[in-house]
Amino acid sequence: MKILILGSGGREYSIARAMKNEKEEHEIFFQPGNGATNNLGKNLNIKDYNELATFAKQEKIELTIVGPEAPLVDGIVDIFKAQGLTIFGPSKEAAQLEGSKVYMKNFLAKYNIPTAAYIETASIDAAFKFTDSLSVPIVVKADGLCGGKGVIIAQTHDEAKVAISEMLSGKSFGDAGLKVIVEEFLDGYELSMFAVCDGDDYILLPAAQDHKKLLNGDGGPNTGGMGAYAPTPLVDDALYRKVKDRVIRPTLDGMKKEGAPFEGVLFIGIMVVNGEPITLEFNVRFGDPECEILMPLMTSSVSDMFLKASTKRLSEIKVEFSKQFAVGVVMASGNYPYGSSIPAEIVVDESHHEEIDKFTHIAYAGVSMDNDTLYADGGRVLVCVGLGDSIKQARDRAYLRCGQVHFVGKKIRTDIAYQAL
Repeated sequence: MKILILGSGGREYSIARAMKNEKEEHEIFFQPGNGATNNLGKNLNIKDYNELATFAKQEKIELTIVGPEAPLVDGIVDIFKAQGLTIFGPSKEAAQLEGSKVYMKNFLAKYNIPTAAYIETASIDAAFKFTDSLSVPIVVKADGLCGGKGVIIAQTHDEAKVAISEMLSGKSFGDAGLKVIVEEFLDGYELSMFAVCDGDDYILLPAAQDHKKLLNGDGGPNTGGMGAYAPTPLVDDALYRKVKDRVIRPTLDGMKKEGAPFEGVLFIGIMVVNGEPITLEFNVRFGDPECEILMPLMTSSVSDMFLKASTKRLSEIKVEFSKQFAVGVVMASGNYPYGSSIPAEIVVDESHHEEIDKFTHIAYAGVSMDNDTLYADGGRVLVCVGLGDSIKQARDRAYLRCGQVHFVGKKIRTDIAYQAL
């Protein structure tokens, strides 16, 4: 099959890697890809969505998969479908579930999907008044896309008001913060759940747990994610059933009523409070680094899942997973997440260890290639993934692989999966 993947991160790399491991041979294109994706396919440089759709038509691309949120919110799915192309992802209207936190929270309220008490407003007075009614900590969110960084957990009322003021003035996140959500803080444990949807049917993947904070013990600032593991033992069949019945089914039914059937990945950020799942947020694409650990756990065809979801035929397939666990450890550049870093050469030691060769791999993200030399470009550079029969074994293997990767300023957490262990 000829497949086009949009994006440049470890998420897109891991989707392509999983497809390359299938029995069926695929020809894969990336827009734009990264310095390592050209080992899996061909990188393109076609930024205009209409031109990209024309390329896909001329090249007879059979399936396009959209990795990041920005093209989805911009409406790339609508452009491709207008050309009669098969593409995985939600329409521009359905992508508002991530593109606007205000839309998402109001949707949750309208369809009685459990979520935290909140106010959405552009009024600083209304936001301050609601803030005073809450006990601390208090959650403040910018309305629009902020690359996973538009959420502040304020420890005092004053800190919450500063965050609100800076968002509404445009100082923090520009236009993305000109409307804010202030909501109650929920005390529980957080989960990442992913439902692959075709508008009517869905397949719920094993629950994962992400590590958003930069430092060990969940210290420091929020990041795009410093590591993840799956499946998590913090979820039992009863909790899966509650998420299906109280969150996913009403969301799919509600989006149809809104005239925007949801196709693609519904990424549900869940807070479990006293055994009850409360929806923190929706995203409309795979999480990163969660995707990097879910893809290698799939034993059924990854490409077939994406294709069937894109053609409203999910009911025809059974998606299967191995009984193993996966742990992914993110390696980031020295200045992440505060600013850019100087490109640094990546050296990966040659492996002489069967356990590392067989049960670990690297998913590359923020890298470039120059004269056959791979460079860390800044941000999240790569994810070292380990598989095992227990979370501990998978984690230990992931860190074995980490020990073989070297570049100036490399930064990792050493406690990924600590919640489960």
